Amino acid sequence: MKIRMWGVRGSIPSPGPHTARYGGNTTCIEVRGDDDSLIILDAGTGIFPLAQSLLARLPVTANVFITHTHWDHIQGLPFFVPLYIPGNKVRIHGAYDIVNSLGIEQVMEVQMQYSYFPIREDQVRDNIEYQTLTFGEPVAIGAATVTPVLMNHPVTDLGYRVECNGKSVFFTGDHEPWVNIYAETDHEYAEYQAMVDQRTAELDAAIGPVDLLICDAAYTLAEYPPKIGWGHGTFDHAIRMAQRIGTKRLICTHHEPTRSDDDLEKVFAEALGRHDHAACEVMLAREGLEITL
Repeated sequence: MKIRMWGVRGSIPSPGPHTARYGGNTTCIEVRGDDDSLIILDAGTGIFPLAQSLLARLPVTANVFITHTHWDHIQGLPFFVPLYIPGNKVRIHGAYDIVNSLGIEQVMEVQMQYSYFPIREDQVRDNIEYQTLTFGEPVAIGAATVTPVLMNHPVTDLGYRVECNGKSVFFTGDHEPWVNIYAETDHEYAEYQAMVDQRTAELDAAIGPVDLLICDAAYTLAEYPPKIGWGHGTFDHAIRMAQRIGTKRLICTHHEPTRSDDDLEKVFAEALGRHDHAACEVMLAREGLEITL
C-alpha cells in the first residue's frame, strides 16, 4: 500500500508562510492498494490538490470514506473535480446520521444546495454512488479491505482500518480518548473507570496491531483540560495508543490551525520527551508525506 497526506490541519484551513512546511489544508489522505485502487480518507480542502493530481490519470474510480460530517472533513467534496467529468465514478462511504435519520448521501445533498454552491448535486448524480456503512463490517475495495470502527466524537465518527496483502493502516479521524468524569473520591469513580477501560480495550482490539497508525493529536496536555468533550486528543494520547496497540509507526495529525510550524515542532518535541517510544517511529503529518507499506 501507498499512503500520501494531502491535508493535515484541523477545524479550518490555515494557509500562509507560518504553516508552509506542514501545510494548511484540512484532512485528506490518499491510500493506494497494491492493485492501484484508490481510497480517499476524508474530503477536507486537501482533496482539491489530490483531484488535480488525478486529472492526468483519467478515468478515475475513487472510493471516498468520510469519517464524519464536520466541515473540515467534507468541505472539499464539491471541489473534487473528477465528479464533473463524464466517465468517472466516485463512491462516497460514511455513517448513518442518527440525528436526521439519513445516510451519507445527505452530505452532498446539503453541500450542493443552490444556496451554497452553483452546481446542483443532481447534475453530477450519474458519477456518484453512496454507501452507508455498518460498524465493523468490512468493505472490499479492489485488493484492499476497509473496516469502519466507531470512535469517540460529538457526532458519529468512523475510524478506518485499511488492509492489503498483510499490511495495514488505521486512521482515527477525530477521536478523544474516554476520560473518567468523576473524581477518585466519588463513589461512581470505580464503575465509570471500568467502563472507560472496557471501551479503550475494545477500540484498541479493533484498531491493531497495525503497521501504521494515523491519529488525531490536536492538543498539548496543557491545552486539553478546558477542551474535554470537544472530541480531540493530545500528542500524549496518540503516543500511548500507539504503544498499547503495538504499531510500528505513528503519524500525529489534525494540527491545531493557530499553531505555526515552529510551534508545532516545539510542542511535538516536548511530548516525545515524556515517552519512551523506541519501539515506534513517531512523526508529524505533513502535506506531501508519502509512506509505502
